[in-house]
Amino acid sequence: MAIFRSASGEGGAEVVLAVGNPYGSRTLVIERDEDASVAYLCSPDGTVHGAVWLANHRPAPAVVDLARLNAGLPPLMPRANTAHPDGRRPLGQLTALWFEEGDGVALYEDDDLLAVIPGWADMSRGMPGYARDAVGESPFAWALSEALEGLRPRIANARSYWRWRHSEGSWPSFQQFVMGHLDRVLGPAGRYWDASGERLPTVGITERPPHEGRDYTVLSTVGMSCQRMPTVEQWIDKPGAYARIELAVATREDPRDAALLLVWLAQYPWHSITWLGHGHTAKWYHEPSTFPLGPQYSGVLMLANAPHMPDMSGFAFGGEAVRWLWLSPVTTEALEAQHADERTR
Repeated sequence: MAIFRSASGEGGAEVVLAVGNPYGSRTLVIERDEDASVAYLCSPDGTVHGAVWLANHRPAPAVVDLARLNAGLPPLMPRANTAHPDGRRPLGQLTALWFEEGDGVALYEDDDLLAVIPGWADMSRGMPGYARDAVGESPFAWALSEALEGLRPRIANARSYWRWRHSEGSWPSFQQFVMGHLDRVLGPAGRYWDASGERLPTVGITERPPHEGRDYTVLSTVGMSCQRMPTVEQWIDKPGAYARIELAVATREDPRDAALLLVWLAQYPWHSITWLGHGHTAKWYHEPSTFPLGPQYSGVLMLANAPHMPDMSGFAFGGEAVRWLWLSPVTTEALEAQHADERTR
């Protein structure tokens, strides 16, 4: 049985809304035909990561309509699982509110919460998303009313965050806050580079030359911690302690080479819908011969509280502590050994 196969207006369905998240990594697509409406959470390549039924526009069938599913049409919710078994009018004005992390979205109809597709939605595990008009749990939607206690804080935080983020002066004030912290723990700043490429999240790189007995330069991102990383709560019981990071790297060579590592990873969590943490590795995206710290390396290992590195603690944002992860270059052999170790855990 094919479930939620379309998301492209195929099979006679019409796309009535398509809106991307602020990071360009997910798109919310709403489809409808004369009989039903459905929402999809898609990546740029069209892969559907979450989907939730929104409404029947005609009387509900007693059981799942397999013919509609196999034709790629929006599913009709069976009678037992909809609050409107006789159907309801077409959807009104639709607007989307993205989670701060960009991996989930709340959908509103005329300012009333209609559905939520969270980052942990996974159709393969029977978790499609939450809909206001759904009753109980079905492959097409879970009842939104039964999940509101947990979802309300996330939605309120998202609304508050984007209101602040789009306000005048929000980024300069945050930037100054981080730079002041780094002034205290690393000494005066040198050069500063933009690593954003005019895309969100906004991230810069600050250079801290040798200072007071430290004979090497430290480079740090500025701005990764301004938004929580996606998917952390799917792996960590208390995500608040791990959701905000900045990256740092130490070098005695040309700082511009090491800065390329930060440019590479600074926006990665939000563009790839993932997270970075202590012990994680990243393989260089290009030929090993182009690795900024030498062709003998092919990636980096990320370490919190790295030995012999400055203590970067003491900075928080959004009521959550920010962790600095130090990048250490690793060889291909070390990367493969790390991945083998992860597979055997």
